[in-house]
Amino acid sequence: MTAIEVRLEELGLALPSPAAPVAAYVPAVEAGGLLMVSGQLPFRDGAVMTGHLGERVSVSEGAEAAKACALMILAQAKAAVGFERIARCVRLEGFVACTPDFTDHPKVINGASELMQDVLGEAGRHARFAVGAPSLPLGACVEIGAVFALK
Repeated sequence: MTAIEVRLEELGLALPSPAAPVAAYVPAVEAGGLLMVSGQLPFRDGAVMTGHLGERVSVSEGAEAAKACALMILAQAKAAVGFERIARCVRLEGFVACTPDFTDHPKVINGASELMQDVLGEAGRHARFAVGAPSLPLGACVEIGAVFALK
């Protein structure tokens, strides 16, 4: 077992099965010593978590959705290159479906950021952005992509 798998087990977290792309793209691309993971949606019990923050989805529910995205990102990374090649999380790219007056995007995307740090330790500290959007694919409340440095 890799250190990442051990840490996931210690945290009581299980990776989902990597989701298939919903359009004309691939889940991850390796180039120049980096692994770029396409935007991942949050799933709970096999269904996409939907809605808008500032409307019917709370900040804490949004953060849980972001955590689900992060778990899917890790599942995609493992499927693409294996955990033994992951050196660090370089960047998270967070989108939050929200109302125009919603401004707590960072608190929502913290769900993913905190998970990366909990799982990868210091190597999980990353740059990121967190922005609002009027809609996301399949009505998802959050979508997050990632960039990893590889060994």
